[in-house]
Amino acid sequence: MTDFTLKDLERIVAERASVTDGSSYTASLIAKGIGKASQKLGEEAVETVISAVSGDKDGVVNESADLLYHLMVVWKISGIELSTVLTELERRTTQSGLAEKAGRTAS
Repeated sequence: MTDFTLKDLERIVAERASVTDGSSYTASLIAKGIGKASQKLGEEAVETVISAVSGDKDGVVNESADLLYHLMVVWKISGIELSTVLTELERRTTQSGLAEKAGRTAS
């Protein structure tokens, strides 16, 4: 079992975001802006779904890794920290998912 966490991934994304020598995919994606990073996030989400629907377990694992990475990049660009998302998830566990969803305001 690995000890690698989403906090580790968040730290690595932050470190690589500041690389200026052209060697970092993360830095180049961030430089392209939120639109491109969000597009990549969407592509990885679709690829994850396709793998899941087709029963490709290895594909789901690989695409999920891509999905989580690109989500972290979008969060980095947006100034959102993992801890903020985890706090929201924790808040939601205080009630059933159906009650939480019903209590959301339309946006």
